[in-house]
Amino acid sequence: MHTPVTIPADQPIWEGDIATYWFEGDVLVSRSKPVRRTVGNLQANASLVRDITNGQPVPLLIYLEDSPMPDKAARALSNELLPKNYSAMAMISPPGLAKFIMKLLFGLRKPPIPMKVFDEARDAKAWLLQFV
Repeated sequence: MHTPVTIPADQPIWEGDIATYWFEGDVLVSRSKPVRRTVGNLQANASLVRDITNGQPVPLLIYLEDSPMPDKAARALSNELLPKNYSAMAMISPPGLAKFIMKLLFGLRKPPIPMKVFDEARDAKAWLLQFV
């Protein structure tokens, strides 16, 4: 069972085409949206994240939603953008989804940033703090 996510009502929220973002301390948190990732919306999202973080890579806690499979160009761009925007990524997802995404994006290659799958947000945040 993974942790449900509630978007806070008492702090700044940023809406993008593929995710909603907010900060919890030094960790950027995102709830992904169930839309297909494309080169266009990934580029727009990367720009949004750079605006949110003042261009500094930050640790990301992402609550994953099932979404259509991105094409090869979008997967390649995602690999390129990850280390530019994030210092590490902790994922919380329905069973099997995060592992499928990791395999899809990275195959047998090592991810470009530290990544780990968690069942509970508190464990994910504790792990991410080493990358602040």
